[in-house]
Amino acid sequence: MKKLLINIIAAGLGLYLATTFVPNVGLTIYSDSSFFGIQLTAVWQIFLILGIILGLLNYFVKPILKVLSLPLEIITLGFFSLVISLGLIYAVDIIFKELYIGLWLPLVYTALIIWAISTALSLIFKEE
Repeated sequence: MKKLLINIIAAGLGLYLATTFVPNVGLTIYSDSSFFGIQLTAVWQIFLILGIILGLLNYFVKPILKVLSLPLEIITLGFFSLVISLGLIYAVDIIFKELYIGLWLPLVYTALIIWAISTALSLIFKEE
């Protein structure tokens, strides 16, 4: 449960920091922005939804993708894990029209920001 909360917080905070500091990463609120019928009228609501969705993807889907791509992980010495993270962030970008992340460099910076926050939170709230 602690790891799931760390993933959600890291994803939401990482996307917020990426939209603040990384060029070509932005968030726009539209008048018809909604999530399953819930109107999203504030920026924090969108970051909360994006953080929850990306955190759930990182918690449930990422381990499955890492197992399926184990030979590529071994060949690339773990670098393919970054490619999986890029794919999950890009999937969230495609699903939500409010989020815009430019290809390659902004996507890599966003993934590295989320990874750094997740690592820092994991070290702070280390499981014993």
